[in-house]
Amino acid sequence: MAGQIARPMNIKEIAAKAQDFEFNQFIAMKYWLRTADTLLREAHIYEQEENDQQAYLLLMRYAALVAEKLPLHPSAKDPEYRKGIKDLNKTLPGVLDALTALKPRITARYDAWERALERRRDASMALSYERSRAESQTEFPAASDPAVAGNTTTLAAAENSELAVKLAHKEIRRRDAARRGPRQVGVSEEEEHERRTAGIWDDWEAALSKDSSTQDEDEVRRNMEASRRRMDGAHDIVPDGVRSRNTRPRPLPIVPRSGTQYRYPSINRSQPYSYGETPESRNISQVPEYTPPTPPPKERFQDQMGDVPPPRPEKAVPALPPAEAASPKAPPTFTFRPSAYLENGEPLRTVFLPQGIRQEFLKYAEPNTRRNLETCGMLCGTLISNALFISQVVIPDQKSTSDTCETTDDAAFFGYCEKEDLLQLGWIHTHPTQSCFMSSVDLHTHCAYQMMMKESIAIVCAPSKNPSWGVFRLTDPPGKQAVAKCRNTGLFHPHSEDNIYTDALKPGHVFEADGMEFSVVDLRT
Repeated sequence: MAGQIARPMNIKEIAAKAQDFEFNQFIAMKYWLRTADTLLREAHIYEQEENDQQAYLLLMRYAALVAEKLPLHPSAKDPEYRKGIKDLNKTLPGVLDALTALKPRITARYDAWERALERRRDASMALSYERSRAESQTEFPAASDPAVAGNTTTLAAAENSELAVKLAHKEIRRRDAARRGPRQVGVSEEEEHERRTAGIWDDWEAALSKDSSTQDEDEVRRNMEASRRRMDGAHDIVPDGVRSRNTRPRPLPIVPRSGTQYRYPSINRSQPYSYGETPESRNISQVPEYTPPTPPPKERFQDQMGDVPPPRPEKAVPALPPAEAASPKAPPTFTFRPSAYLENGEPLRTVFLPQGIRQEFLKYAEPNTRRNLETCGMLCGTLISNALFISQVVIPDQKSTSDTCETTDDAAFFGYCEKEDLLQLGWIHTHPTQSCFMSSVDLHTHCAYQMMMKESIAIVCAPSKNPSWGVFRLTDPPGKQAVAKCRNTGLFHPHSEDNIYTDALKPGHVFEADGMEFSVVDLRT
C-alpha cells in the first residue's frame, strides 16, 4: 500500500538520533565489538538500497561508538581486545568519507521537500496538506524514523508477508551468488578479503604496521575529537591521523571491517538528488510497465507536488509491485515500515520468522533434551527493505546444564557469520523440564543481544509444557535498564521491575512467515 508523501529528515535531526543510544560499560566488550560490526553491515545494506537517511544514521552511530565510547570501556586496553579495536579504528576514515558523500543527497532531498511545500502554500493548499501530513504521521510516525521518513511507498508486514517471502528468497539468493562468485573462479577467501581491503582502504595496513601502543592511543584521541566535531556539524573535518592517507578518493559503499562485501553489479552509482527525485522514483523507472513518456524529472516532481488531479502519482508509484516485476539486481522500490514500537516510542523493524524453524531446531536438541540438558542456537539472517529475515539457526559449541547453556567458541561462530554475511537477530534455547519463561540467566543473556540490536528476540522452547514455546524481548524501559544495572550472579534471582519482558510475537514486531526458507547449521565439534 502506498503511503502519503511524508516529510524527510534533515541532517541535524538524523545526527541527533544517531547520538541517542545507551552505552553501558558493564556489557562485555565482545558484545560492543559485535555491535559495531553489525552497525557497519546494516549501513552498507541501507546504502546499497539507496536509503540514505538510515545509512547516515547508522554510520554516525558507528563513528560515535568506535571513536568516543569504546575507548572508555574498562576492557578497552585488554590485550585480547586491542586488535579488534584497532581494526575498527581503521574503518573510520572511510566511514567519514561516506558521511560526507551522503550529506548533500540528504540535504538536497529535504530542500526539495521544503520548496514543494512552499509551492503548495503559494497555491493556498497549505491547510489541506498539513492535515493530510498529520493524518499520515498519526498512522505511522515516519518523520521520527530515518528508514521510512519521506518514502512514498511503505508496506505493512502483516498485509504483505507473501511479498516479503518472495523478496527475501530472491535477494538472499542474489547476495549468495555475488558472494560466492569470486571463489568459483579460483580466488580464495583470504585473497578476496585482501583484495577488497587493499582496494578500499589503500595503504592502511602498511601505515599501521609501524605503529606502537602510544600511536594507537593518540589516533584514538584524534578520532574521538574529529568525530565529535563532525557530529556537531563540521562535517568537513578529517582526523589528523587519517589526513595523510586521505589523498585519494575512496569508493562507496562502506565495507565491513571483516567478512564479505555484497556485490550489486547492475546498480548504478548513487547520484545526488535532483529537484524532483526520491529513491523510489529513481528505481521505479527501471520497471517497463511503469515508465510512461514523461517530461524531465524536475518537471515530473513539480507536477506530482503541484495542482494536479490526485490519480496522477498513482501511475508513477505502484501500490504493490510484484516481486517478479523488478529486476532481481535492482534495489527495492518500497520499504517495510515498523510493525511495533518499544515502550519508549522507538520503532522496531519487522522480524520475519520462518514457520517450522522451532520444530527443526528441537530435532537437533533432542539428545540433550532427553538427558535434561539445555541446548541453544543463534538466530541469524539479513536485512532487506528495512525488515529482518531469519534464515538460519546456527548451533555453536556450548556447555550445558539442566538450567543453563553457555557458548564456548564465540570466535568460530562470529567467523561463520562473517563468512556468510549473516546478522545475529536473536537466539533460541530449550527448557527441557521447566515451563516457558525467561529465567534470570536468560534475561542477562538477552540483555547483551538487545543492546546489540533492539529488535533481537529470544525464543524459549519448553517441549514438555503448555505453552510449549514463546518469543520474547525485554521491555525498554524498564526491563533492559533494570537487567543492565543488575549485579547479581545467582542462577535464579529477582529483579526490581515486574514488567521486565514481554511477548514479541502476538502482538509485537515478529511475524511468522509461511514458506520462508531456512536451514540449521550445527557447528558443535
